[in-house]
Amino acid sequence: MSIIEKAAGKLEKEAKSSVPQAPPASVNSDHESASESDTSRNEIRQDPSPAFASTPKRITLNLAKMRQYGIVTPDEGRTQIAEQFRVIKRPLLTNAFNKGPGMIKNGNLIMVTSALAGEGKSFCTVNLAMSIAMEMDRTVLLVDADVARPSVPKILGLGTERGLLDILLDENLELGDVLIKTNIEKLTLLTAGRRHSHSTELLASQSMGELLKELAERYSDRVVIFDSPPLLLTSEARVLATQMGQIVLVVEAETTSQQAVKETLRQIESCDVVNLIYNKARSFSGGEYYGYYYHESA
Repeated sequence: MSIIEKAAGKLEKEAKSSVPQAPPASVNSDHESASESDTSRNEIRQDPSPAFASTPKRITLNLAKMRQYGIVTPDEGRTQIAEQFRVIKRPLLTNAFNKGPGMIKNGNLIMVTSALAGEGKSFCTVNLAMSIAMEMDRTVLLVDADVARPSVPKILGLGTERGLLDILLDENLELGDVLIKTNIEKLTLLTAGRRHSHSTELLASQSMGELLKELAERYSDRVVIFDSPPLLLTSEARVLATQMGQIVLVVEAETTSQQAVKETLRQIESCDVVNLIYNKARSFSGGEYYGYYYHESA
């Protein structure tokens, strides 16, 4: 039985459980599709835009405001959502740092995506990153790779910063120039940067491959979480998926069709490790939200 058939069957059986719903402000709306014209990297390059302020080396995240959005924070008590993401992160971390038999190439590169917009993808991405940042012996880099309509800055209260696409556009820009440290010791951020009409080609470029290699290998304790665009709406997500070690697919309860899930899983079959989060489902009482997560390996 293929991963698509297994995943679809599992969704039908387990349609009663989920991660809590994110507030509307933390979820993307529709996404732009990037141009797929055959353009070389030299043609894509532009002079660095002066519209960006200097990226701060460190920012202070407003933890109280993040909690209002439903985001896990280190100073919170033992909450339901914190426990759910503890369950979600554990197999991902096991895969990321397994050096024995069954080791996954680039296992510490984890992409979070969805089939369509508005399924709670960015909410789950930030919560996963925050939960991993609470590990004793791990660090996390949260990369906003939703280059068309980034939502992570809205959730975390970030401004317009140079980021991922700027590194790919400007050969004089170093990774350290755009990384943002936070008041959460083990959490570092990389924003999407300025929009570009050839973002798909930039993400598929040799420079992107070299950057991913550096991100995966530079620090032995680092997990890199990518907030990706929805797979069925943009071409960027499909390009990113081919370079990831693990993928987390967020599925909105009672909204995302089985056909959409099947098509999304078909597009990421090349990835050996696919994980699903069933999101925004109510319990029988109609009140509390609770989470369910399962793991599939091809």
